[in-house]
Amino acid sequence: MTAQGTTTLDTTGTTPTTRAKAKTTKDRVNWRLTVILGLCTLAVLVPLFVTVSMAFKTGAQAVQGQAFDLPNPISVEGFVEAWELTDFPVSFSISLFVSAIAVAGAILVSSAAAYAIHVNWERRFFRFSFFYLLAAMFLPFPVLALSQIKLTGIVGLDNPLGVGILHVMFGLGFNVLLLTTFLRNMPDELDEAARIDGANTWQTFWRIIFPLLAPMSATVGIFAFLASWNDFMMPSLIISDPTVQTLPVIQQIFQTQFSENYHVSFASYLMAMAPSIVVFIFTQRWVLSGVTQGAVK
Repeated sequence: MTAQGTTTLDTTGTTPTTRAKAKTTKDRVNWRLTVILGLCTLAVLVPLFVTVSMAFKTGAQAVQGQAFDLPNPISVEGFVEAWELTDFPVSFSISLFVSAIAVAGAILVSSAAAYAIHVNWERRFFRFSFFYLLAAMFLPFPVLALSQIKLTGIVGLDNPLGVGILHVMFGLGFNVLLLTTFLRNMPDELDEAARIDGANTWQTFWRIIFPLLAPMSATVGIFAFLASWNDFMMPSLIISDPTVQTLPVIQQIFQTQFSENYHVSFASYLMAMAPSIVVFIFTQRWVLSGVTQGAVK
């Protein structure tokens, strides 16, 4: 029994009215945000569905049928023709080579630069270097394209190797920002303990700091791979030999043949973007965890 005018509390210390309000607030759906997310999802899935559908059609179906019609019967002739037309194994290997350089360079160079800036933050030169790299993020490649073409030609890097190095350099500012933020959340006692044990700067970095950067290094590597694999402008301007071009550029070179055979063009596009889709699907959890770990202390 309770006195009149008082409210009964449960074991959690809340009243039934409070629990009802909390439940109502929790179950409330933000329909505006849901609609926006739904539209964004459709904007991605609809073109992907059309690409897959057209890629598995025959030449007659691709010309006469509608884009949203399912292939009947399913045919892989578009993939066979695209494989031969673009010399897919060679162009795929070149794109993979460029992306491998971009990923390895982004992880190694950016982590070393971020550690040097973090340890020597009190020195003016390193603080200036950090802000210089941040400012470089606002200089896109098209602005510097002519100078980069001239420089790579002079030093003999107008090839896939030069493109990979440029990918590392143009992503350095963003990667250093991520890694520096991640390093600031680490205790300084790690460096001090390593110094006491007699480790020098390189030993401290490679044996102590670099392994702890694994979550953020994975994030940096994934971003570097996606940006390098899908890049079209830089390889098309830097690489002078058309026989060693990357997949996106090769597709542009054979655009005339693709425009007459829709199933071949969509099959080629699907083969080119499949690696980036697979990589992102299997590594998206590292992207999210790496970014959030760098943002929360």
